[in-house]
Amino acid sequence: MRLVFIGARKKNQPLRCSSATKAGHKEAHMSLQLGNTLVVANPAAHSGDGANAARVVAQLLQRHPEAIRRSHMELTSGPTDATGIAANAGGYDTVVAVGGDGVIHEVVNGLMQLGANERPRLGIVPVGSGNDFARTLGVRRGSPTQAFMQLLHGYERTVELGRVNGTYFCQTLSFGLDAAIALDTTARRRQDDHQRGAGLFATSGMRIFGRDLTSWPFRASFDGEVVEGVDVVFAVQNGPTYGGGFRVCPQADPTDGHLDVCYSARQPSVPHTLLLFLLARNGHHTHSDVLRFRKVRHLDLEFPQGAPPCQVDGEPLPAPSYCIDVVPHVLRVIYP
Repeated sequence: MRLVFIGARKKNQPLRCSSATKAGHKEAHMSLQLGNTLVVANPAAHSGDGANAARVVAQLLQRHPEAIRRSHMELTSGPTDATGIAANAGGYDTVVAVGGDGVIHEVVNGLMQLGANERPRLGIVPVGSGNDFARTLGVRRGSPTQAFMQLLHGYERTVELGRVNGTYFCQTLSFGLDAAIALDTTARRRQDDHQRGAGLFATSGMRIFGRDLTSWPFRASFDGEVVEGVDVVFAVQNGPTYGGGFRVCPQADPTDGHLDVCYSARQPSVPHTLLLFLLARNGHHTHSDVLRFRKVRHLDLEFPQGAPPCQVDGEPLPAPSYCIDVVPHVLRVIYP
C-alpha cells in the first residue's frame, strides 16, 4: 500500500485517491471496512501535536491494507479548509478527521453539503484541547494510535446534529457567560497557552468572572412554548460536555432525537454563579433552583436588548436571533 503524504489542497483542485490496496486482498478479513478513506488533518492542532498525529495516521494507513481500499490525506492550512475538503469527499466511504473539535466541526459542515446517499461516514482521531465530541463517542483521547485502532475495530452508528441558522454543530452551542468563557479558551489556545482541556476552561472562567458579569434578557420558544428570562447561562447541547469535560447537560445524547438545554431561570449573585460554574465540572449543578433543563426539537431564541457572545463548537456565531433545531439520524459515525 502506497500513501502520498501531501500538503493542503489548492482551491478548486479535485480530490484524488493516492494509495491502493495490494492485489489479491480479501475484504472478508476486515474488522471494519473503511473502504475508500479520506483523512483530513490539522497539523496545527494542540500546538503542533496535530502534525505528529497526521504522521502516525499516515503510517497506520500503510500498515492496515486489510481495512482500507484506497486512502488519501489532506492537511489544512487555515480556517474553513476542512469544510471545503469534506464537501468534495463524495467519492469516499469514510472521512477521518484528525484534530480538535474545531476541525471536526468544519468537517461535519462540509459533509452536510453532500447528499445523504453520497455522504461518507465520519471517524475521528482527537488531537485537541477539549475533545468533547470524542468524549461523547467514547474515542480514546491522547493517543492517535489507539484512537485509529478504535476506528478499525469500531462500529457504525447514525447520530443527530444540531443546526443553528443553517450551521451544523455536533456538540455544543451556547450564549452569554459560558460562551464568553469558551471563546476565551479558543483565543488562548491560538496564542499557544500551555494549559489544556478542563484546566484551560476553568482558568478562562476565572478570567471572565474577574470582569463585570453581564446578563442578557432573552425570549425563547421551546417547541412552541414561549419563555422569557435573563441569560447568564444558556447552553444547547447535542452531547453532555463542553470545555474539556464540563458536564453542562449530563443527559444529552446524540441519538435520542432531541437537543438538551440548560438555561438560567433568574439572575444569580456573582458568588452563586461562580459556585454553579464549579459544580458543572462534574454535573452537580443540575440540582440548582436557578437553572432549568429541558429537551427540545426546535428552539427560536432572540435577545431584545442586544445579543450576548455566542459560540458553536468553539467558534463565534454572532446574530440578532437564532433558529435552532435537531436534525435526527443524519450522520454516520464510527463508535469504538
